[in-house]
Amino acid sequence: MILTADEFLPIRKKLKEEKKKIVFTNGCFDILHAGHVDYLNKAKAMGDILLVALNSDSSIRRIKGEKRPVVNQDERAFIMENLKCVDYVTFFDEDTPAEIIEKLVPDILVKGADWSIDKIIGRNVVEKNGGEVKTIEFVNFQSTSKIIETIIERYKD
Repeated sequence: MILTADEFLPIRKKLKEEKKKIVFTNGCFDILHAGHVDYLNKAKAMGDILLVALNSDSSIRRIKGEKRPVVNQDERAFIMENLKCVDYVTFFDEDTPAEIIEKLVPDILVKGADWSIDKIIGRNVVEKNGGEVKTIEFVNFQSTSKIIETIIERYKD
């Protein structure tokens, strides 16, 4: 289900009452690939509910440049919400997920193992509220940037 952070708040309250563990992860997820799906499945296995916060299109442009995203936020959200492991999808427009993490206070905050735990944005909020911060090793070292580079290289002529 795709919703705003504010729309998720009453759902979060109900899930907490039911003692469900909410896992939160975030990212661009532009050009979804096998590495993304593996990561999301592993994130879901860490709790009961997986909430994915997607960078908005304008956020991605600020971070990755004017040519990104390749897939717009509505399409990325549609793809994401149709993965079996994903329960909820939301967006954030800032350059980091700090504000949305502070608003939603997940039980488990997950990032890729390329992030050092002490550098993960939102760690302080989650841990201060009794939650955990975890990382996931990448099995498939695919990336959206690599896919784009491959396409450009193969079709440049």
